[in-house]
Amino acid sequence: MRSARPVRSCRAPSTLRPSFGCGLACSQSSTRTLPTTSCAKCCCATPLPAWRLSPVTKVQLKTPREQELMRHSGQLLSQVFQMLDGFVAAGITTMEIDRQVEDFITNTLKARPASKGQYDYPYSLNSSINEVVCHGMPSASRKLKNGDIVNLDITLEKDGFIADSSKMYLIGDVAPAARQLARASYEAMWKGIETVRPGATLGDIGHAIQQYAEKQGYSVVREYCGHGIGREMHEAPQILHYGRPGTGEALQAGMTFTIEPMINQGTYKTKTKKDGWTVVTRDKKLSAQWEHTVLVTNQGCEVLTLRSEEKNRA
Repeated sequence: MRSARPVRSCRAPSTLRPSFGCGLACSQSSTRTLPTTSCAKCCCATPLPAWRLSPVTKVQLKTPREQELMRHSGQLLSQVFQMLDGFVAAGITTMEIDRQVEDFITNTLKARPASKGQYDYPYSLNSSINEVVCHGMPSASRKLKNGDIVNLDITLEKDGFIADSSKMYLIGDVAPAARQLARASYEAMWKGIETVRPGATLGDIGHAIQQYAEKQGYSVVREYCGHGIGREMHEAPQILHYGRPGTGEALQAGMTFTIEPMINQGTYKTKTKKDGWTVVTRDKKLSAQWEHTVLVTNQGCEVLTLRSEEKNRA
């Protein structure tokens, strides 16, 4: 679902509720103070739309029982992608995919598509094609065609806990450059996942992703980030996909959050279309994204949304 937008971290107090975004983030900080609406240093002078506001502003460490419930939600969500592997193809519309996903989650898995109705979003998934970075809306007229790359971002809630994951689908004969971007974005996500363990920092995750992506000649989107997740879609902390090692909040066992880097062929800068949802690259070059929900364990990390074809990565 919606990737969070990172908040610039200010030390001035604010009467505004904490949010998931007013633009680019400052250097990662462990401060828990709220963003101010009048901080010149952080350029946070504009009112925040409702979708950027989160009711959960402190990290929620999950109990063993809550971890088990999140694990179950994640396993169910992985089944959605397994179903889609045999469904997504050239010639079908993204709206058909949305309807298939909603039907499968609701009627087969007996769960709830958590994205539908969240922030008044009317669909069960985001479908982001080619230059769309994130939050693409399903369309009854847009058919997938040969050569497209599309990210399908899906959330699922079961027994009160939410899982969030996305996967790239390459349609037909995809150009080598597009295929390479999709692969690099996948590996960038895993570079971030591989740093997760108690005592590591948020900056370690972002640095690992950024270092890998930029070595491949790509850029990392700054304006959207991963997020804590659990009973709420967006919880603390924010997971930036760029940063400096050793900075930011230290990870603790029981934390659950998403890692979902958006990697662009060209500039990392984005813009939002008039529908208020669809985010595209400013230079109209391709973008790719993968996402998993992870749990920090005493031993390291567990990927709660791991798919069957990824068992060798666990």
